[in-house]
Formats: sequence, structure tokens, C-alpha cells
Amino acid sequence: MTVFFVGAGPGDPELLTLKAARIIASCPVCLYAGSLVPEAVVDGAPEGARVMDTAPMTLDETHAEILAAHQRGEDVARVHSGDPSLYGAIAEQIRRLKADGIDYQIIPGVPAYVAAAAALGQELTIPQIAQSIVLTRVSMKSTSMPAGETLDNFARSGTTLAIHLGIRALREIERALIPHYGAECPVVVAYRVGWPDQAFIKGTLGDIRLKVRAAKITRTALILVGPALAEAHDFVDSALYDPTKFHVLRTGVESS
Repeated sequence: MTVFFVGAGPGDPELLTLKAARIIASCPVCLYAGSLVPEAVVDGAPEGARVMDTAPMTLDETHAEILAAHQRGEDVARVHSGDPSLYGAIAEQIRRLKADGIDYQIIPGVPAYVAAAAALGQELTIPQIAQSIVLTRVSMKSTSMPAGETLDNFARSGTTLAIHLGIRALREIERALIPHYGAECPVVVAYRVGWPDQAFIKGTLGDIRLKVRAAKITRTALILVGPALAEAHDFVDSALYDPTKFHVLRTGVESS
């Protein structure tokens, strides 16, 4: 048998990859993180499948379900939100699978920051404004951050930040980022991207905390920060389609 770590995307069942949907539809056991993955994503599990919400379960309990499936020779779809490689907590699960000699595969999914940018109709890498994206989080009650991986350090680059698990730490985020980006830097808080009740709150580092408080958002939100989020830009066109720039797939007359 094989354990498939399936990236379910941000919530919209139509953002499942074809491979992810096929695997969910073929596995007799489906373990999904119900706090982050809507039931509609796993509705495609086969009739009679053992479908369990792992939100209230411990790592030991979910692994026990996998061991039982292993003994029965049944494949398992272990469904995670977004892409499993980003804050998917799969490393500790993989360690246990390896210890027990159980095969596994990882099926990538659409990350929340990608779905948020799409819903906003936004490119996150604007020529000469931002060409990098930093995916990070804040500690709060979760695992502490490694030394050096601080918002202050990341903010020194001035590029786009996608901050996970930080909606209750907006005051700390303001204090860390305003010295680098300024109080007028654009911010978007993306709430439950891909779910029917998704919402986007737009503001600046100086006012986003009050806007989020007014909206009563306390969880399941991604914070995007950076000048690339501005509504209008005075920026140059990308060189990708510049007729004076040559590459192997396009030839032309070189400008003098």
C-alpha cells in the first residue's frame, strides 16, 4: 500500500489537480484535515471508504489509522490544505512511515498565496518593484522560528511577504515591518481563500489591524505585504516580450 500526501489546494474543490482528484477517488481510506480542508474536497472518495476528519486527532492516532490500513493493504489519501510541502506538518508523518517501512508519495497542490493572487487578479512579481516572494509565518503558539528567520530580517529585502499564521499577531507584524516598508505599504488579508465565504481585506501596514478587528477575523487568513500589491504601478514592461530582446525562441532585428 501507499500513503499519498495530497495537496487539496486552498479550499475550492475545482482547484484540485486531476491527479489529486484521481487518488482521492481511488483510496479506500481518506484522512483529511477538516479544519482547513472542506468536506467537498473529499466527496470524491469511493463509496464505502473510511473517511475521517483528523482535526481532533493526534499524530499517534492518525498514524494508527495508517498502520491499520497498511495491515489491510489499503492505500491512504492523507489530504492536506494547500501544498503539503508548505506548513503541511508532513515531515514528522514521513519519519514515522519510513520507520515502519511504508511507502508514500507527495501530490502537490495549489498554495493559498497563489490562489489569493489569482482571486485578486494580481501578479506578485512586478518588474523592478518585486521579483521575490518570501513565504514565512510567525511563532505565536506554534513551533518557534529558527534563529535568523525573523520578519525584521526578511523585511530588509523590501520584497513581497506572504505571512502565514499571523492574523493574531498584527501588532507585532506592524512593529517589525513599518520601519522597512513604511506605514502606507499595501497589505491584503486573504481569509479562507477558495471557500464559499472567502474575503479580502485591503489596507496598509498602518490601518490593516483595525480593519481586520472590525471584520472579526481571527484565524484561517494569509497576510500579503509589499509594494507589488499597490493598485497602480509606474513600472517598466517585462523584457520577456520586448522585441529588442532576443532569446532562443524569438529572433528579430537587433536595435542599434
